[in-house]
Amino acid sequence: MKKIKYHILFIFLILVTLYSCQKNNLGNDYKNYYTGHEIVYTGAVANAVVQPGNLEIGLKWKASTDPSITKYVIYYNNKADSQIVNISGKADTIKTVIKGLAEYTYSFTIYSYDAKGNKSIPYEVNNAKVYGPIYISTLLNRGYNATNPYAVSKTGYVTLNFIQPDTINIGTIIKYTNRAGQSVQKVLSPDSSSITFPDYKGGTDITYNSSYIPDRNAIDVFYAPKSDVFPKIDGSVPCDKSLFKKVKLPNDMNPYNSGTDIDRLWDGSTSPNGFPNLFHSDGANRLPQTLTFDMGKIYTKLTKVEEIGRNCCHNPDDFEVWGIADITNAATTLAPNDPGWTAEAISKGWKLLKEVKRTDDGQAPFKTDLDNNPPPVRYIRIRVKHNADGEGSYTNITQITMFNNVLN
Repeated sequence: MKKIKYHILFIFLILVTLYSCQKNNLGNDYKNYYTGHEIVYTGAVANAVVQPGNLEIGLKWKASTDPSITKYVIYYNNKADSQIVNISGKADTIKTVIKGLAEYTYSFTIYSYDAKGNKSIPYEVNNAKVYGPIYISTLLNRGYNATNPYAVSKTGYVTLNFIQPDTINIGTIIKYTNRAGQSVQKVLSPDSSSITFPDYKGGTDITYNSSYIPDRNAIDVFYAPKSDVFPKIDGSVPCDKSLFKKVKLPNDMNPYNSGTDIDRLWDGSTSPNGFPNLFHSDGANRLPQTLTFDMGKIYTKLTKVEEIGRNCCHNPDDFEVWGIADITNAATTLAPNDPGWTAEAISKGWKLLKEVKRTDDGQAPFKTDLDNNPPPVRYIRIRVKHNADGEGSYTNITQITMFNNVLN
């Protein structure tokens, strides 16, 4: 029993000795680390905002209320690089831009310092994206409305139509040439789908280049790598049919009845009509036969003609369009089916603007360009030479539309 007590006492003495040694070591460690000065921390950064840029990045945060702070230091690239932001005067917000970066995702550590070199606890900014050539290569110019890319008014105003942008679009710079030959630049805002030019010069290129930001806090604007060319603008608009009038020259076709006279040709119909809502000749003579009308004013740049046939039969598939500015002494004496009629028409001042040949049944609207460089024209003469169904006397036409270029 005594042996057990001695053993317990021995173990107790060993434990006391070990505890005393450890306590002495702790005291020595404290002395090694304690310098006799109190550790001071300056006010730490909070709620920093990342502002992406083009091979640069912006950082901003609310200024600390600690009046001792004299500067901030931002470390990045595993603290291999840094940027100092000195404080001068009182500011509500601290801002800086770090330049010369690669297109990459960075982490930043920000400390505040006072004049004695005391610093704050670190503030970490992670996943800070820097943009550059790779991002720019993905940018596309805003798309135009492929179904209805533009509209041209009778007064020569051109309206370009675009689709809605699908990213953070800032604007689209549009460049064109005006009628004075000057280069003009306008900006289409992202919340607008169209833009109008009152002075566009026909036949010249319109280019456009869109700009973007990668997010709402970005400090730089990025542009699509190249400008695109807008589809060619056709400045042809319908001539004003409210001015059209009937003209009856010798040997012109007569209507089938008073309700099918040639004024039906400009009543605004847009699809093939049936009898009696169209021009229907009386069929008194064999083709070719002519009809004439007055457009009400002189047009100097006629460009196109559109013809719509009847919804069944006797539709022209081969006809000529002639024009002249003044019909004084311009009436032909020969019948339109006379072999000498063409030469006589030319001698009277008429100009052949186009021979139109269709390969269908002649019903649907058919638009075609007139020959280049037409003269000034006020009066139009249609000479029907052949019908699609082979019938050789009657002529049925729902509508004739003439087009004039208002941009050149």
